[in-house]
Amino acid sequence: MRVHFIGIGGIGLSALARFLNFDGHNVSGSDMKSSAITKDLEKEGIKVSCPQDATNISEDLDLVIYSAAVTDENPELIEARLKQIRTLSRKEALPIILGDKKNYCVAGAHGKSTTTAILATILQSSALIGAISKEFGSNFRYVDKVVAFEADESDASFLLSNPYCAIVTNAEPEHMEYYHYDYEKFYESYETFLSLAKKRVVNAEDKDIQKLKIEDAIYLYPSKDIKNLCYTIKDGQPCTKFTLKDYGEFEVWGFGFHIALNASLAILAALNELDIETIRENLLNYKGIKKRFDIVQSNDKFVVIDDYAHHPTEIEATMKSIELYDNLTNFNNRIVLWQPHKYSRTSDNLEGFKKCFRRCDELIILPLWTVAGEKKIDIDFEKEFAAYNPIFADRVVAYEGKIELIKDDKIIKTYYEGIFLGVGAGDITYQLRY
Repeated sequence: MRVHFIGIGGIGLSALARFLNFDGHNVSGSDMKSSAITKDLEKEGIKVSCPQDATNISEDLDLVIYSAAVTDENPELIEARLKQIRTLSRKEALPIILGDKKNYCVAGAHGKSTTTAILATILQSSALIGAISKEFGSNFRYVDKVVAFEADESDASFLLSNPYCAIVTNAEPEHMEYYHYDYEKFYESYETFLSLAKKRVVNAEDKDIQKLKIEDAIYLYPSKDIKNLCYTIKDGQPCTKFTLKDYGEFEVWGFGFHIALNASLAILAALNELDIETIRENLLNYKGIKKRFDIVQSNDKFVVIDDYAHHPTEIEATMKSIELYDNLTNFNNRIVLWQPHKYSRTSDNLEGFKKCFRRCDELIILPLWTVAGEKKIDIDFEKEFAAYNPIFADRVVAYEGKIELIKDDKIIKTYYEGIFLGVGAGDITYQLRY
């Protein structure tokens, strides 16, 4: 088929475009502006047009797939419909892309990118991930018809992912605006996702998973099944060792119990395909994913870490990892830079955000990162986070060995020492890199 992707520069849509390209289809795409992702796609032989324009839609296209961010006013989407070309949202296109594959689908409010990437490393399979795996330097890999797929519950698209094996890390309510704050509908979507699969692996101790009706699953009981945790720094990188049930010891990149939990779910799922010794050996190849405890610069006095955590539960887990890292390296000063993400998420989880930074010595708050069309909600950050005596900055600028805080186009503070952690899902990741 000749397939055109509107919004091809997005982390999720670009993976699908790459997958179809390697699957033998003629793929093109467009985005609002050029980016590192669109440039990589062009190197892979995919024609990308920036900006978007109706002239990019030719008569000979068989299918147009568009991202969730694309509105009905998009000129390319309008042109495709005028020309009566079949148009599908990313969600609607999943059955076409994944329909004939053996899919290991990972869902959950937290940890699904990491678990999917670990699973792809263990299986040495094809992969579609909402993040960049450092093992193969992409959000995509094409190997065969076995696929490790990050399944998205935010728009219930995981129900269209055709899972052979469904893995659920947790089911904490998130993206509730999509479900119209109907919790029964939210939990039912997870139940349906699990029921679609022949094999199921779940975190049995997650309080929200315990609310689901599940039949015939492999249950991981983390407090009982994961033991003998040991955290070390290996070749300058974080490393967690642990034993799982009676399968012996495993070693995985990263710090924290949540890393051992994610790896354990991946291991239990991979037993459908591989023997335990192959799993143990393959797991050593996992090198983490970008924007997840991503050490972007480091010297004897100063380390800068970028993390995608943008929900209180995720930030809490990352803060625990920072504490472990600090205990091993003795930097003795933990600075956190937080970029709140979306008005709805920040407002819905405000009490959690007010608690999750308690392990830091200093908190810096950037302006809230919003998305197009989102309704503004007034949040008094100065009042709500007064207990931290936070610093408010407009942006940061990174240089080798230092970070500068900018307010009203003036440098208000410079950091040279300690652990400097940035958390958020907006453009903070680019600000932290020099």
